[in-house]
Amino acid sequence: MKIAITGGAGFIGKRLANFLTDKGHKIIVVDTIHSTPIDIMDQSALSDACKGCDFIYHLAALHRDDIFPRSRYYDVNTQGTKNVIQAAKDNNITRIIFTSTFALYGLNTGMPTEESAPTPFNDYGKSKWEAEIALEEWINEAPENIATIVRPVVVFGEGNKGNVYTLLSQIVRNKFVMIGKGENKKSMAYVGNVASFLAFCLNEKEKFKIYNYADKPDFNMTDLTDIIFGHLGKKKPSLALSYPVGLTIGYVFDGLARITGKQLPISSVRVKKFCADTTCEAQRCLDTGFKPTNTLQEGVVRMIDADFAQYKRQV
Repeated sequence: MKIAITGGAGFIGKRLANFLTDKGHKIIVVDTIHSTPIDIMDQSALSDACKGCDFIYHLAALHRDDIFPRSRYYDVNTQGTKNVIQAAKDNNITRIIFTSTFALYGLNTGMPTEESAPTPFNDYGKSKWEAEIALEEWINEAPENIATIVRPVVVFGEGNKGNVYTLLSQIVRNKFVMIGKGENKKSMAYVGNVASFLAFCLNEKEKFKIYNYADKPDFNMTDLTDIIFGHLGKKKPSLALSYPVGLTIGYVFDGLARITGKQLPISSVRVKKFCADTTCEAQRCLDTGFKPTNTLQEGVVRMIDADFAQYKRQV
């Protein structure tokens, strides 16, 4: 089959493209950082790129915490999804597989399932929820239209510069301080497992299906940092900051980011996310018969060995 992947040159997209290529599919990469750049905001170029395709994987999105102005989340994540839907209509494509986000459930919401009501706490989550609504409207336009939505939790792995990389970077440079008690739990997902599950979703036959994706069991922040410090052979510091103090520091960095126009490693949103319980139920994806190839701990170790090997000490 011929398959278009928006965001196909990105962190998850590259791995997904490799999985699908290995299965014999022809892949069309739609990405601004590809050798032939295509922006999902360019409707004409997007529709042209999808000509002859059987499926569209829609992964392209703005997802960093420090995007300004905030309206850009809606421009890219919501309108960009509507553009993908239009490209599907232009080319008679009836299957879209979309990576949404766990962020639309909000913070400290217990163990939400796919049936839980969205309560997004930031513009990224809100814009992704609006994108999901657009897809649901599209499937109702024609009986043959099928949409599969995957809501990954925090995705990490080799080469990623997201929140887990920031945590690792702080630890290896001796700049890590625990904020809060470290008892809050995090659902996480290793990138290789996420890409593998997205490829598995080609088998989906239901008209509209939503899957949370998380690798289980969940770590709390103490467990996660113990694994990191242990594999690096470093001693874990005893100093910890209370949540109110940490959040105040985050707000200070927010102000500095606005003044300087620079992306800084600390922000109030990151402090909130670090200290929150962000967990979800993810049994539905396992009930499909999918089996992840790596455990969470194996994924963390693989990332350390790939990106921070020079900081490891012999233990």
